[in-house]
Amino acid sequence: MAYYTPKTEVKKDESLHKAGLYIGMLERILVFLFVITQHWEGIGFLLAAKSIFRFSDLTKAKDRKLTEYILIGTLLSYGIAILMGLLCNFLAFQLLK
Repeated sequence: MAYYTPKTEVKKDESLHKAGLYIGMLERILVFLFVITQHWEGIGFLLAAKSIFRFSDLTKAKDRKLTEYILIGTLLSYGIAILMGLLCNFLAFQLLK
């Protein structure tokens, strides 16, 4: 993803230290938990909530590359978490068979 990283200037005091890292980890954990518990609507809720929070940030920035970067990262992150959840469900089913 480093190739696609947009060149944006963010001052240090404008963001919490490593907030994006923790948000991403929490999102992936929640998506994984929603998949293994078969609560697919939870994933839709997370996507909708993230869209609402990000909408004002992205409309203020008027930066298409930043919008695309966030969208690619979110879809990759959710996709990996969903695949891991499905794999765990499959393996659990095979072991309990």
